[in-house]
Amino acid sequence: MAISDNHTMTKSTMYKRYRFPPEIIQYAVWLYFRFNLSHRDIEDLLAQRGIIVTHESIRLWCNKFGSKYAARLRRKHQGYGDTFFIDEVFVKFDGKQRYLWRAVDQDGEVVDVFLS
Repeated sequence: MAISDNHTMTKSTMYKRYRFPPEIIQYAVWLYFRFNLSHRDIEDLLAQRGIIVTHESIRLWCNKFGSKYAARLRRKHQGYGDTFFIDEVFVKFDGKQRYLWRAVDQDGEVVDVFLS
């Protein structure tokens, strides 16, 4: 048995007894965590694409699969790149203008943020 076959078996058992395909579940969970949408907003977005699912199902998917997806992403993270860029932005807090600096690596991943 190859590694990819083992991954396929794990994936199929992970989504066993779910009515929707894994791609739809992954998409709904991704929308929730990436764009900070409500479960009802995701229900509406999926309904526009012809996928009828309740907000309660989406909530259960996010609770069950969200931490698993995050752990998988953390394992795949190889560290930051060799090149860093510094962004400097002016922002207002409490009516006072402040500097916001961000260090971003070559892949666009935020390394550090500093507000003064």
